[in-house]
Amino acid sequence: MPDTLRFEIIPVTPLQQNCTLLICPASNTAALVDPGGDVEDIVAAIERHGARLEKIFLTHGHLDHVGGTVALRDRYGVPVEGPHPDDAFWIDGLPMQAQMFGFPPLPAFTPDRWLEGGDTVCFGQVELAVRHCPGHTPGHVVFFDAQARLALVGDVLFAGSIGRTDLPRGNHADLLRTIREQLWPLGNDVRFIPGHGPMSTFGAERRSNPFVADSVLARG
Repeated sequence: MPDTLRFEIIPVTPLQQNCTLLICPASNTAALVDPGGDVEDIVAAIERHGARLEKIFLTHGHLDHVGGTVALRDRYGVPVEGPHPDDAFWIDGLPMQAQMFGFPPLPAFTPDRWLEGGDTVCFGQVELAVRHCPGHTPGHVVFFDAQARLALVGDVLFAGSIGRTDLPRGNHADLLRTIREQLWPLGNDVRFIPGHGPMSTFGAERRSNPFVADSVLARG
């Protein structure tokens, strides 16, 4: 991978969600993607790298992806960007989500910037393309670094699986279309960080993922 981006994956919450610390080597500035909780673990990672946090990016509004956002936003005084506005109902419902899943009380919040497909987000000298990828949630977005050939896909796609669609406003057909039309065209060589579990590549998933391999989708 070109030396345009460094990252550390920090599993957080009892759901072991992959919060990702992205670091721009040229400026040593950083962005967090999906800080779902365990805020002190995330702070320790930032300090370990000696990086200056510049922004928080969110793929979607589920609790395990956004639960630490307000604490980190307030601690570092940084803006929050994402997800797409169709996920506002999830973020507005954070207090109820926390209660339902046995998490400590959490406040709702409003991102500083909602994102649309075709937008870009930036920190340091790093620019990430934004793709609107509904299905798991209606306002899910994916972040893609074309230079580093790295995508942060939240709960759209996993190594060997795909995101669940049985939660409010999930849609299985939308998710399959999203993966086929928004992820696969980025290239088989692209590595991706999923919301849970190990990294993989789009090429590996196209060959063997039991839900979205090319051979499976061709039968659909």
